[in-house]
Amino acid sequence: MKNKLWMVGIVAMMVAVMTACSAPTPATTETPTEAVMTAAPTAAATEAATATQAATEAATATEAATAAASNVKIGVVLDTGGENDKSFNEYTLKGARDAATALGLNTAQGSQNFAYVVSQSTSDYGKNINNFISEGFNMIITVGFLMGDDTAKAAVANPNVRFAIIDYSYFPDAKTGGCYSGDTKKNTDCYKDELPNVTSLMFSEDQVGYLAGVLAGCMTKTNVVATVSGMEIPPVVRYVTGFQNGAKSVNPKVQTLNTYIPDFNDPATGKQVGQQEIAKNADVIFGVGGNTGNGGLLAASEKGLMAIGVDVDQYFTYPEVKGALISSAQKNMDVAAAGAVKAFAAGNLQSGIVLATLANGGVGLAPFHDWDSKIPQDCKDKIDAAKKGLIDGSITTGYKP
Repeated sequence: MKNKLWMVGIVAMMVAVMTACSAPTPATTETPTEAVMTAAPTAAATEAATATQAATEAATATEAATAAASNVKIGVVLDTGGENDKSFNEYTLKGARDAATALGLNTAQGSQNFAYVVSQSTSDYGKNINNFISEGFNMIITVGFLMGDDTAKAAVANPNVRFAIIDYSYFPDAKTGGCYSGDTKKNTDCYKDELPNVTSLMFSEDQVGYLAGVLAGCMTKTNVVATVSGMEIPPVVRYVTGFQNGAKSVNPKVQTLNTYIPDFNDPATGKQVGQQEIAKNADVIFGVGGNTGNGGLLAASEKGLMAIGVDVDQYFTYPEVKGALISSAQKNMDVAAAGAVKAFAAGNLQSGIVLATLANGGVGLAPFHDWDSKIPQDCKDKIDAAKKGLIDGSITTGYKP
């Protein structure tokens, strides 16, 4: 009996063991693996969705920018002298075209969104401006002081068109109160009262002219320096005034000569005037008048004297005289024009005067180039000191509007 009971116990134990071994693995054993495999696709899907959303937003922004740019139509009215005058026309056009290209506009001449015209005479200004308006151009850039009246008249007649003019600003006439020729209104602020769609891109010529004068006054051997100038208009007068006062600030003995010539495109007369000033012992000539001033630079170069260029770095734009150039008084017209175009496209071009100064880098002396080793450190230090003083206000140029 005991043996039978023992056998039954053994069999029962074997059954229990076999049952345990054949039981299914608990569900919790596989759950972590399944959870990991499920989580990985979810994270990837989230990243993909985020990337897709970012791409969509970028595409939308690009489409919006393209749509905005497509509504921008830039017309540039150049002065006489041609599009390659190595001065105002060339650099204003370059700045406007570069900005338009950056906006994705077709800048080929005559395209629907960008075009320019060279004025053959002063009588063309108004006609050229109005032609652009009739063709649907919504921003027009005009170049130079002489276009002031025609720009203002067109702006008043077309308040939905934006205008930017290089080198001309509007103030009420002291006697009539008018802002431009033929204006009979009394104004206190021309931009606010009549020209809210006009931006004047101006430059502190007196500041950079002052630095040029410091350089000339320091470098002269004869104590005579001269300017060959274009028309007697505010920007030119600012150059001349700053130059003369800058020269005197470092050289009280210096004599300053100047001649205004009523034309910006008369190099023959400019050269003749330069020769006359050289005959009076001038050994530094500052050409302040476009191609007319270039004649003065050429006169200095042919005599082996020193010259100072104007508006752009003429070492590159007038290579025939680069050996005589000790520097140039630069106005960054391309930067000013480009900034106006970009601001207009962004919808934030403000009316009034936008002034380029030494402080904001809108004007400044060009490098000394071939003359760098010939200009004493003392002269360079005086230029640096003058620049610092003009920026902080401790030095004034002497120009009074």
